[in-house]
Amino acid sequence: MSSYGDFGSSLRDLPRLRASIRRRASSWDQTGGNDDRLTIAPGEIVTLANISGAGSINHIWVTIAPEGTAEPDYLRRLVLRMYWDDEAEPSVLVPIGDFFGIGHGRTANFVSAPLQMSPQNGKGFNCFFHMPFASGARMEVASELESESVYFYYYVDYEQFDTLEDGLGRFHAQWRRENPTDGESERGQSNHEFQGCGENIGGEGNYTILEAEGRGHYVGCVLNIHNLRDTSEWNWYGEGDDMIFIDGETWPPSLHGTGTEDYFNTAWAPTQDYHAPYHGVTLPGGENWAEPVSLYRFHIEDPATFERSVRVTIEHGHANKRSDDISSTAYWYQTEPHRPFDLLSAPERVPQRT
Repeated sequence: MSSYGDFGSSLRDLPRLRASIRRRASSWDQTGGNDDRLTIAPGEIVTLANISGAGSINHIWVTIAPEGTAEPDYLRRLVLRMYWDDEAEPSVLVPIGDFFGIGHGRTANFVSAPLQMSPQNGKGFNCFFHMPFASGARMEVASELESESVYFYYYVDYEQFDTLEDGLGRFHAQWRRENPTDGESERGQSNHEFQGCGENIGGEGNYTILEAEGRGHYVGCVLNIHNLRDTSEWNWYGEGDDMIFIDGETWPPSLHGTGTEDYFNTAWAPTQDYHAPYHGVTLPGGENWAEPVSLYRFHIEDPATFERSVRVTIEHGHANKRSDDISSTAYWYQTEPHRPFDLLSAPERVPQRT
């Protein structure tokens, strides 16, 4: 009998023989021609994969080309949805560019373990998160563009099993945004006082990356920041402590960090792009961090487990003083049913342009 099995993803595990069946859904031209793509019109919803039975999606590849240049925000206006086991509410609900690891409707070459944007200029999107299901899976893309169609190429690689054993969570991803975050006036404060002084006792007002209920584990996020503070003084967007509250615990949570760059495993207000398997800075922000920033942290080796609930938060500036445009994509596994979540409208999702 084939099932998910006791297999890891290391080179050591590759010799273990498996009983599953490999399958693929893709945009190949079924006439035998070379038109290996979908054309998605404004307002259209297309199904990428509709799988019956037990299995696990292991890899997704996508590349997208707009028909013209009239709508530059197409990566925020195309929405990726995934449903497991005939659920009514999607477990994945994310603008497609953000899902694959960089915000602001931008692309760039980067490599992490679960997500990658590959040449040319980061327009080859790859996801290697494993996504098991017991009775079926459905993946779709909805276009919320106003006037322009897009050419959409994709692979969805998966395995089919006879059955899916108990004890496997379902993959989830959620996008959020606060534009701007609820900061405070810097009037009467020096730059040093505004950027680094004051207290936050309790964590109220933190930016929320994820709030979920059930049993599972949080496995990481992408955080995007557009610096809205116009100043020639030192304008570092960070100094925001990460605070992860497990199973309803009160402040201070057991997972309390020391600063934005620290949570993303970097140091000293980084200005360089960098990408590693589990953390990176894909958009470093330019001079004095005046341009868009995008960072990722994946808890592949150190997931944050929860039995009843999890709330993943981070300060927006020290003591939540800054008022910037912040968005995020959270990734986690949990039992179903999950707490339903929605998505901001397309006009509320589009990035600000510098």
